[in-house]
Amino acid sequence: MTNRSIEHSEPYDPLDYAHLAENVVRALMEQPCAELPPKRFIGEGVYAIYYIGGAEPYEAISGEETPIYVGSAVPAGKRKGAASGGGSAVLYNRLSQHAKSITQASNLSLSDFRCRFLVVVPVWITLAERFLIEHFRPLWNTIVDGFGNHDPGRGRYSGKRPRWDILHPGRPWAAKLAPAEKPEEIIAQLPH
Repeated sequence: MTNRSIEHSEPYDPLDYAHLAENVVRALMEQPCAELPPKRFIGEGVYAIYYIGGAEPYEAISGEETPIYVGSAVPAGKRKGAASGGGSAVLYNRLSQHAKSITQASNLSLSDFRCRFLVVVPVWITLAERFLIEHFRPLWNTIVDGFGNHDPGRGRYSGKRPRWDILHPGRPWAAKLAPAEKPEEIIAQLPH
């Protein structure tokens, strides 16, 4: 590195939001992988889910290094400024919901998934989730979206079936939605 490049570089700011998000993500990635869902715990925060199986569409990312999905969990109303839930198991509950979706899928096995999770001070959760998605570009957050969706409710079944449910049929509510694509079209977009 020459002196000239040093002169034109931006000063390092350890309190810059990007650096703070990196610190949260680093702490998450240092957590051991656990079964999905893990044992019950209390807290809100961020998580990463990993596919460790051998199914062809996901062979390129199989293992505990590249998450297939990342997300966050905060108590209901938190995003609208409501007070924290204190002793809530919201992060555990979210991971349990994901385990249920995987179990309902006709072509996935829960034993092929692991997770990492980190209870985080609420102010950093959204920032860390955004950084995780931007950094890892997880397949189920990007190409095969819809894994984290909930039942849209009666009267809203005129929408399109999420791509995740097209590839992994089984969630009862998703069967009420019309598929807009064929599985082969989605699989063709996955890394090989």
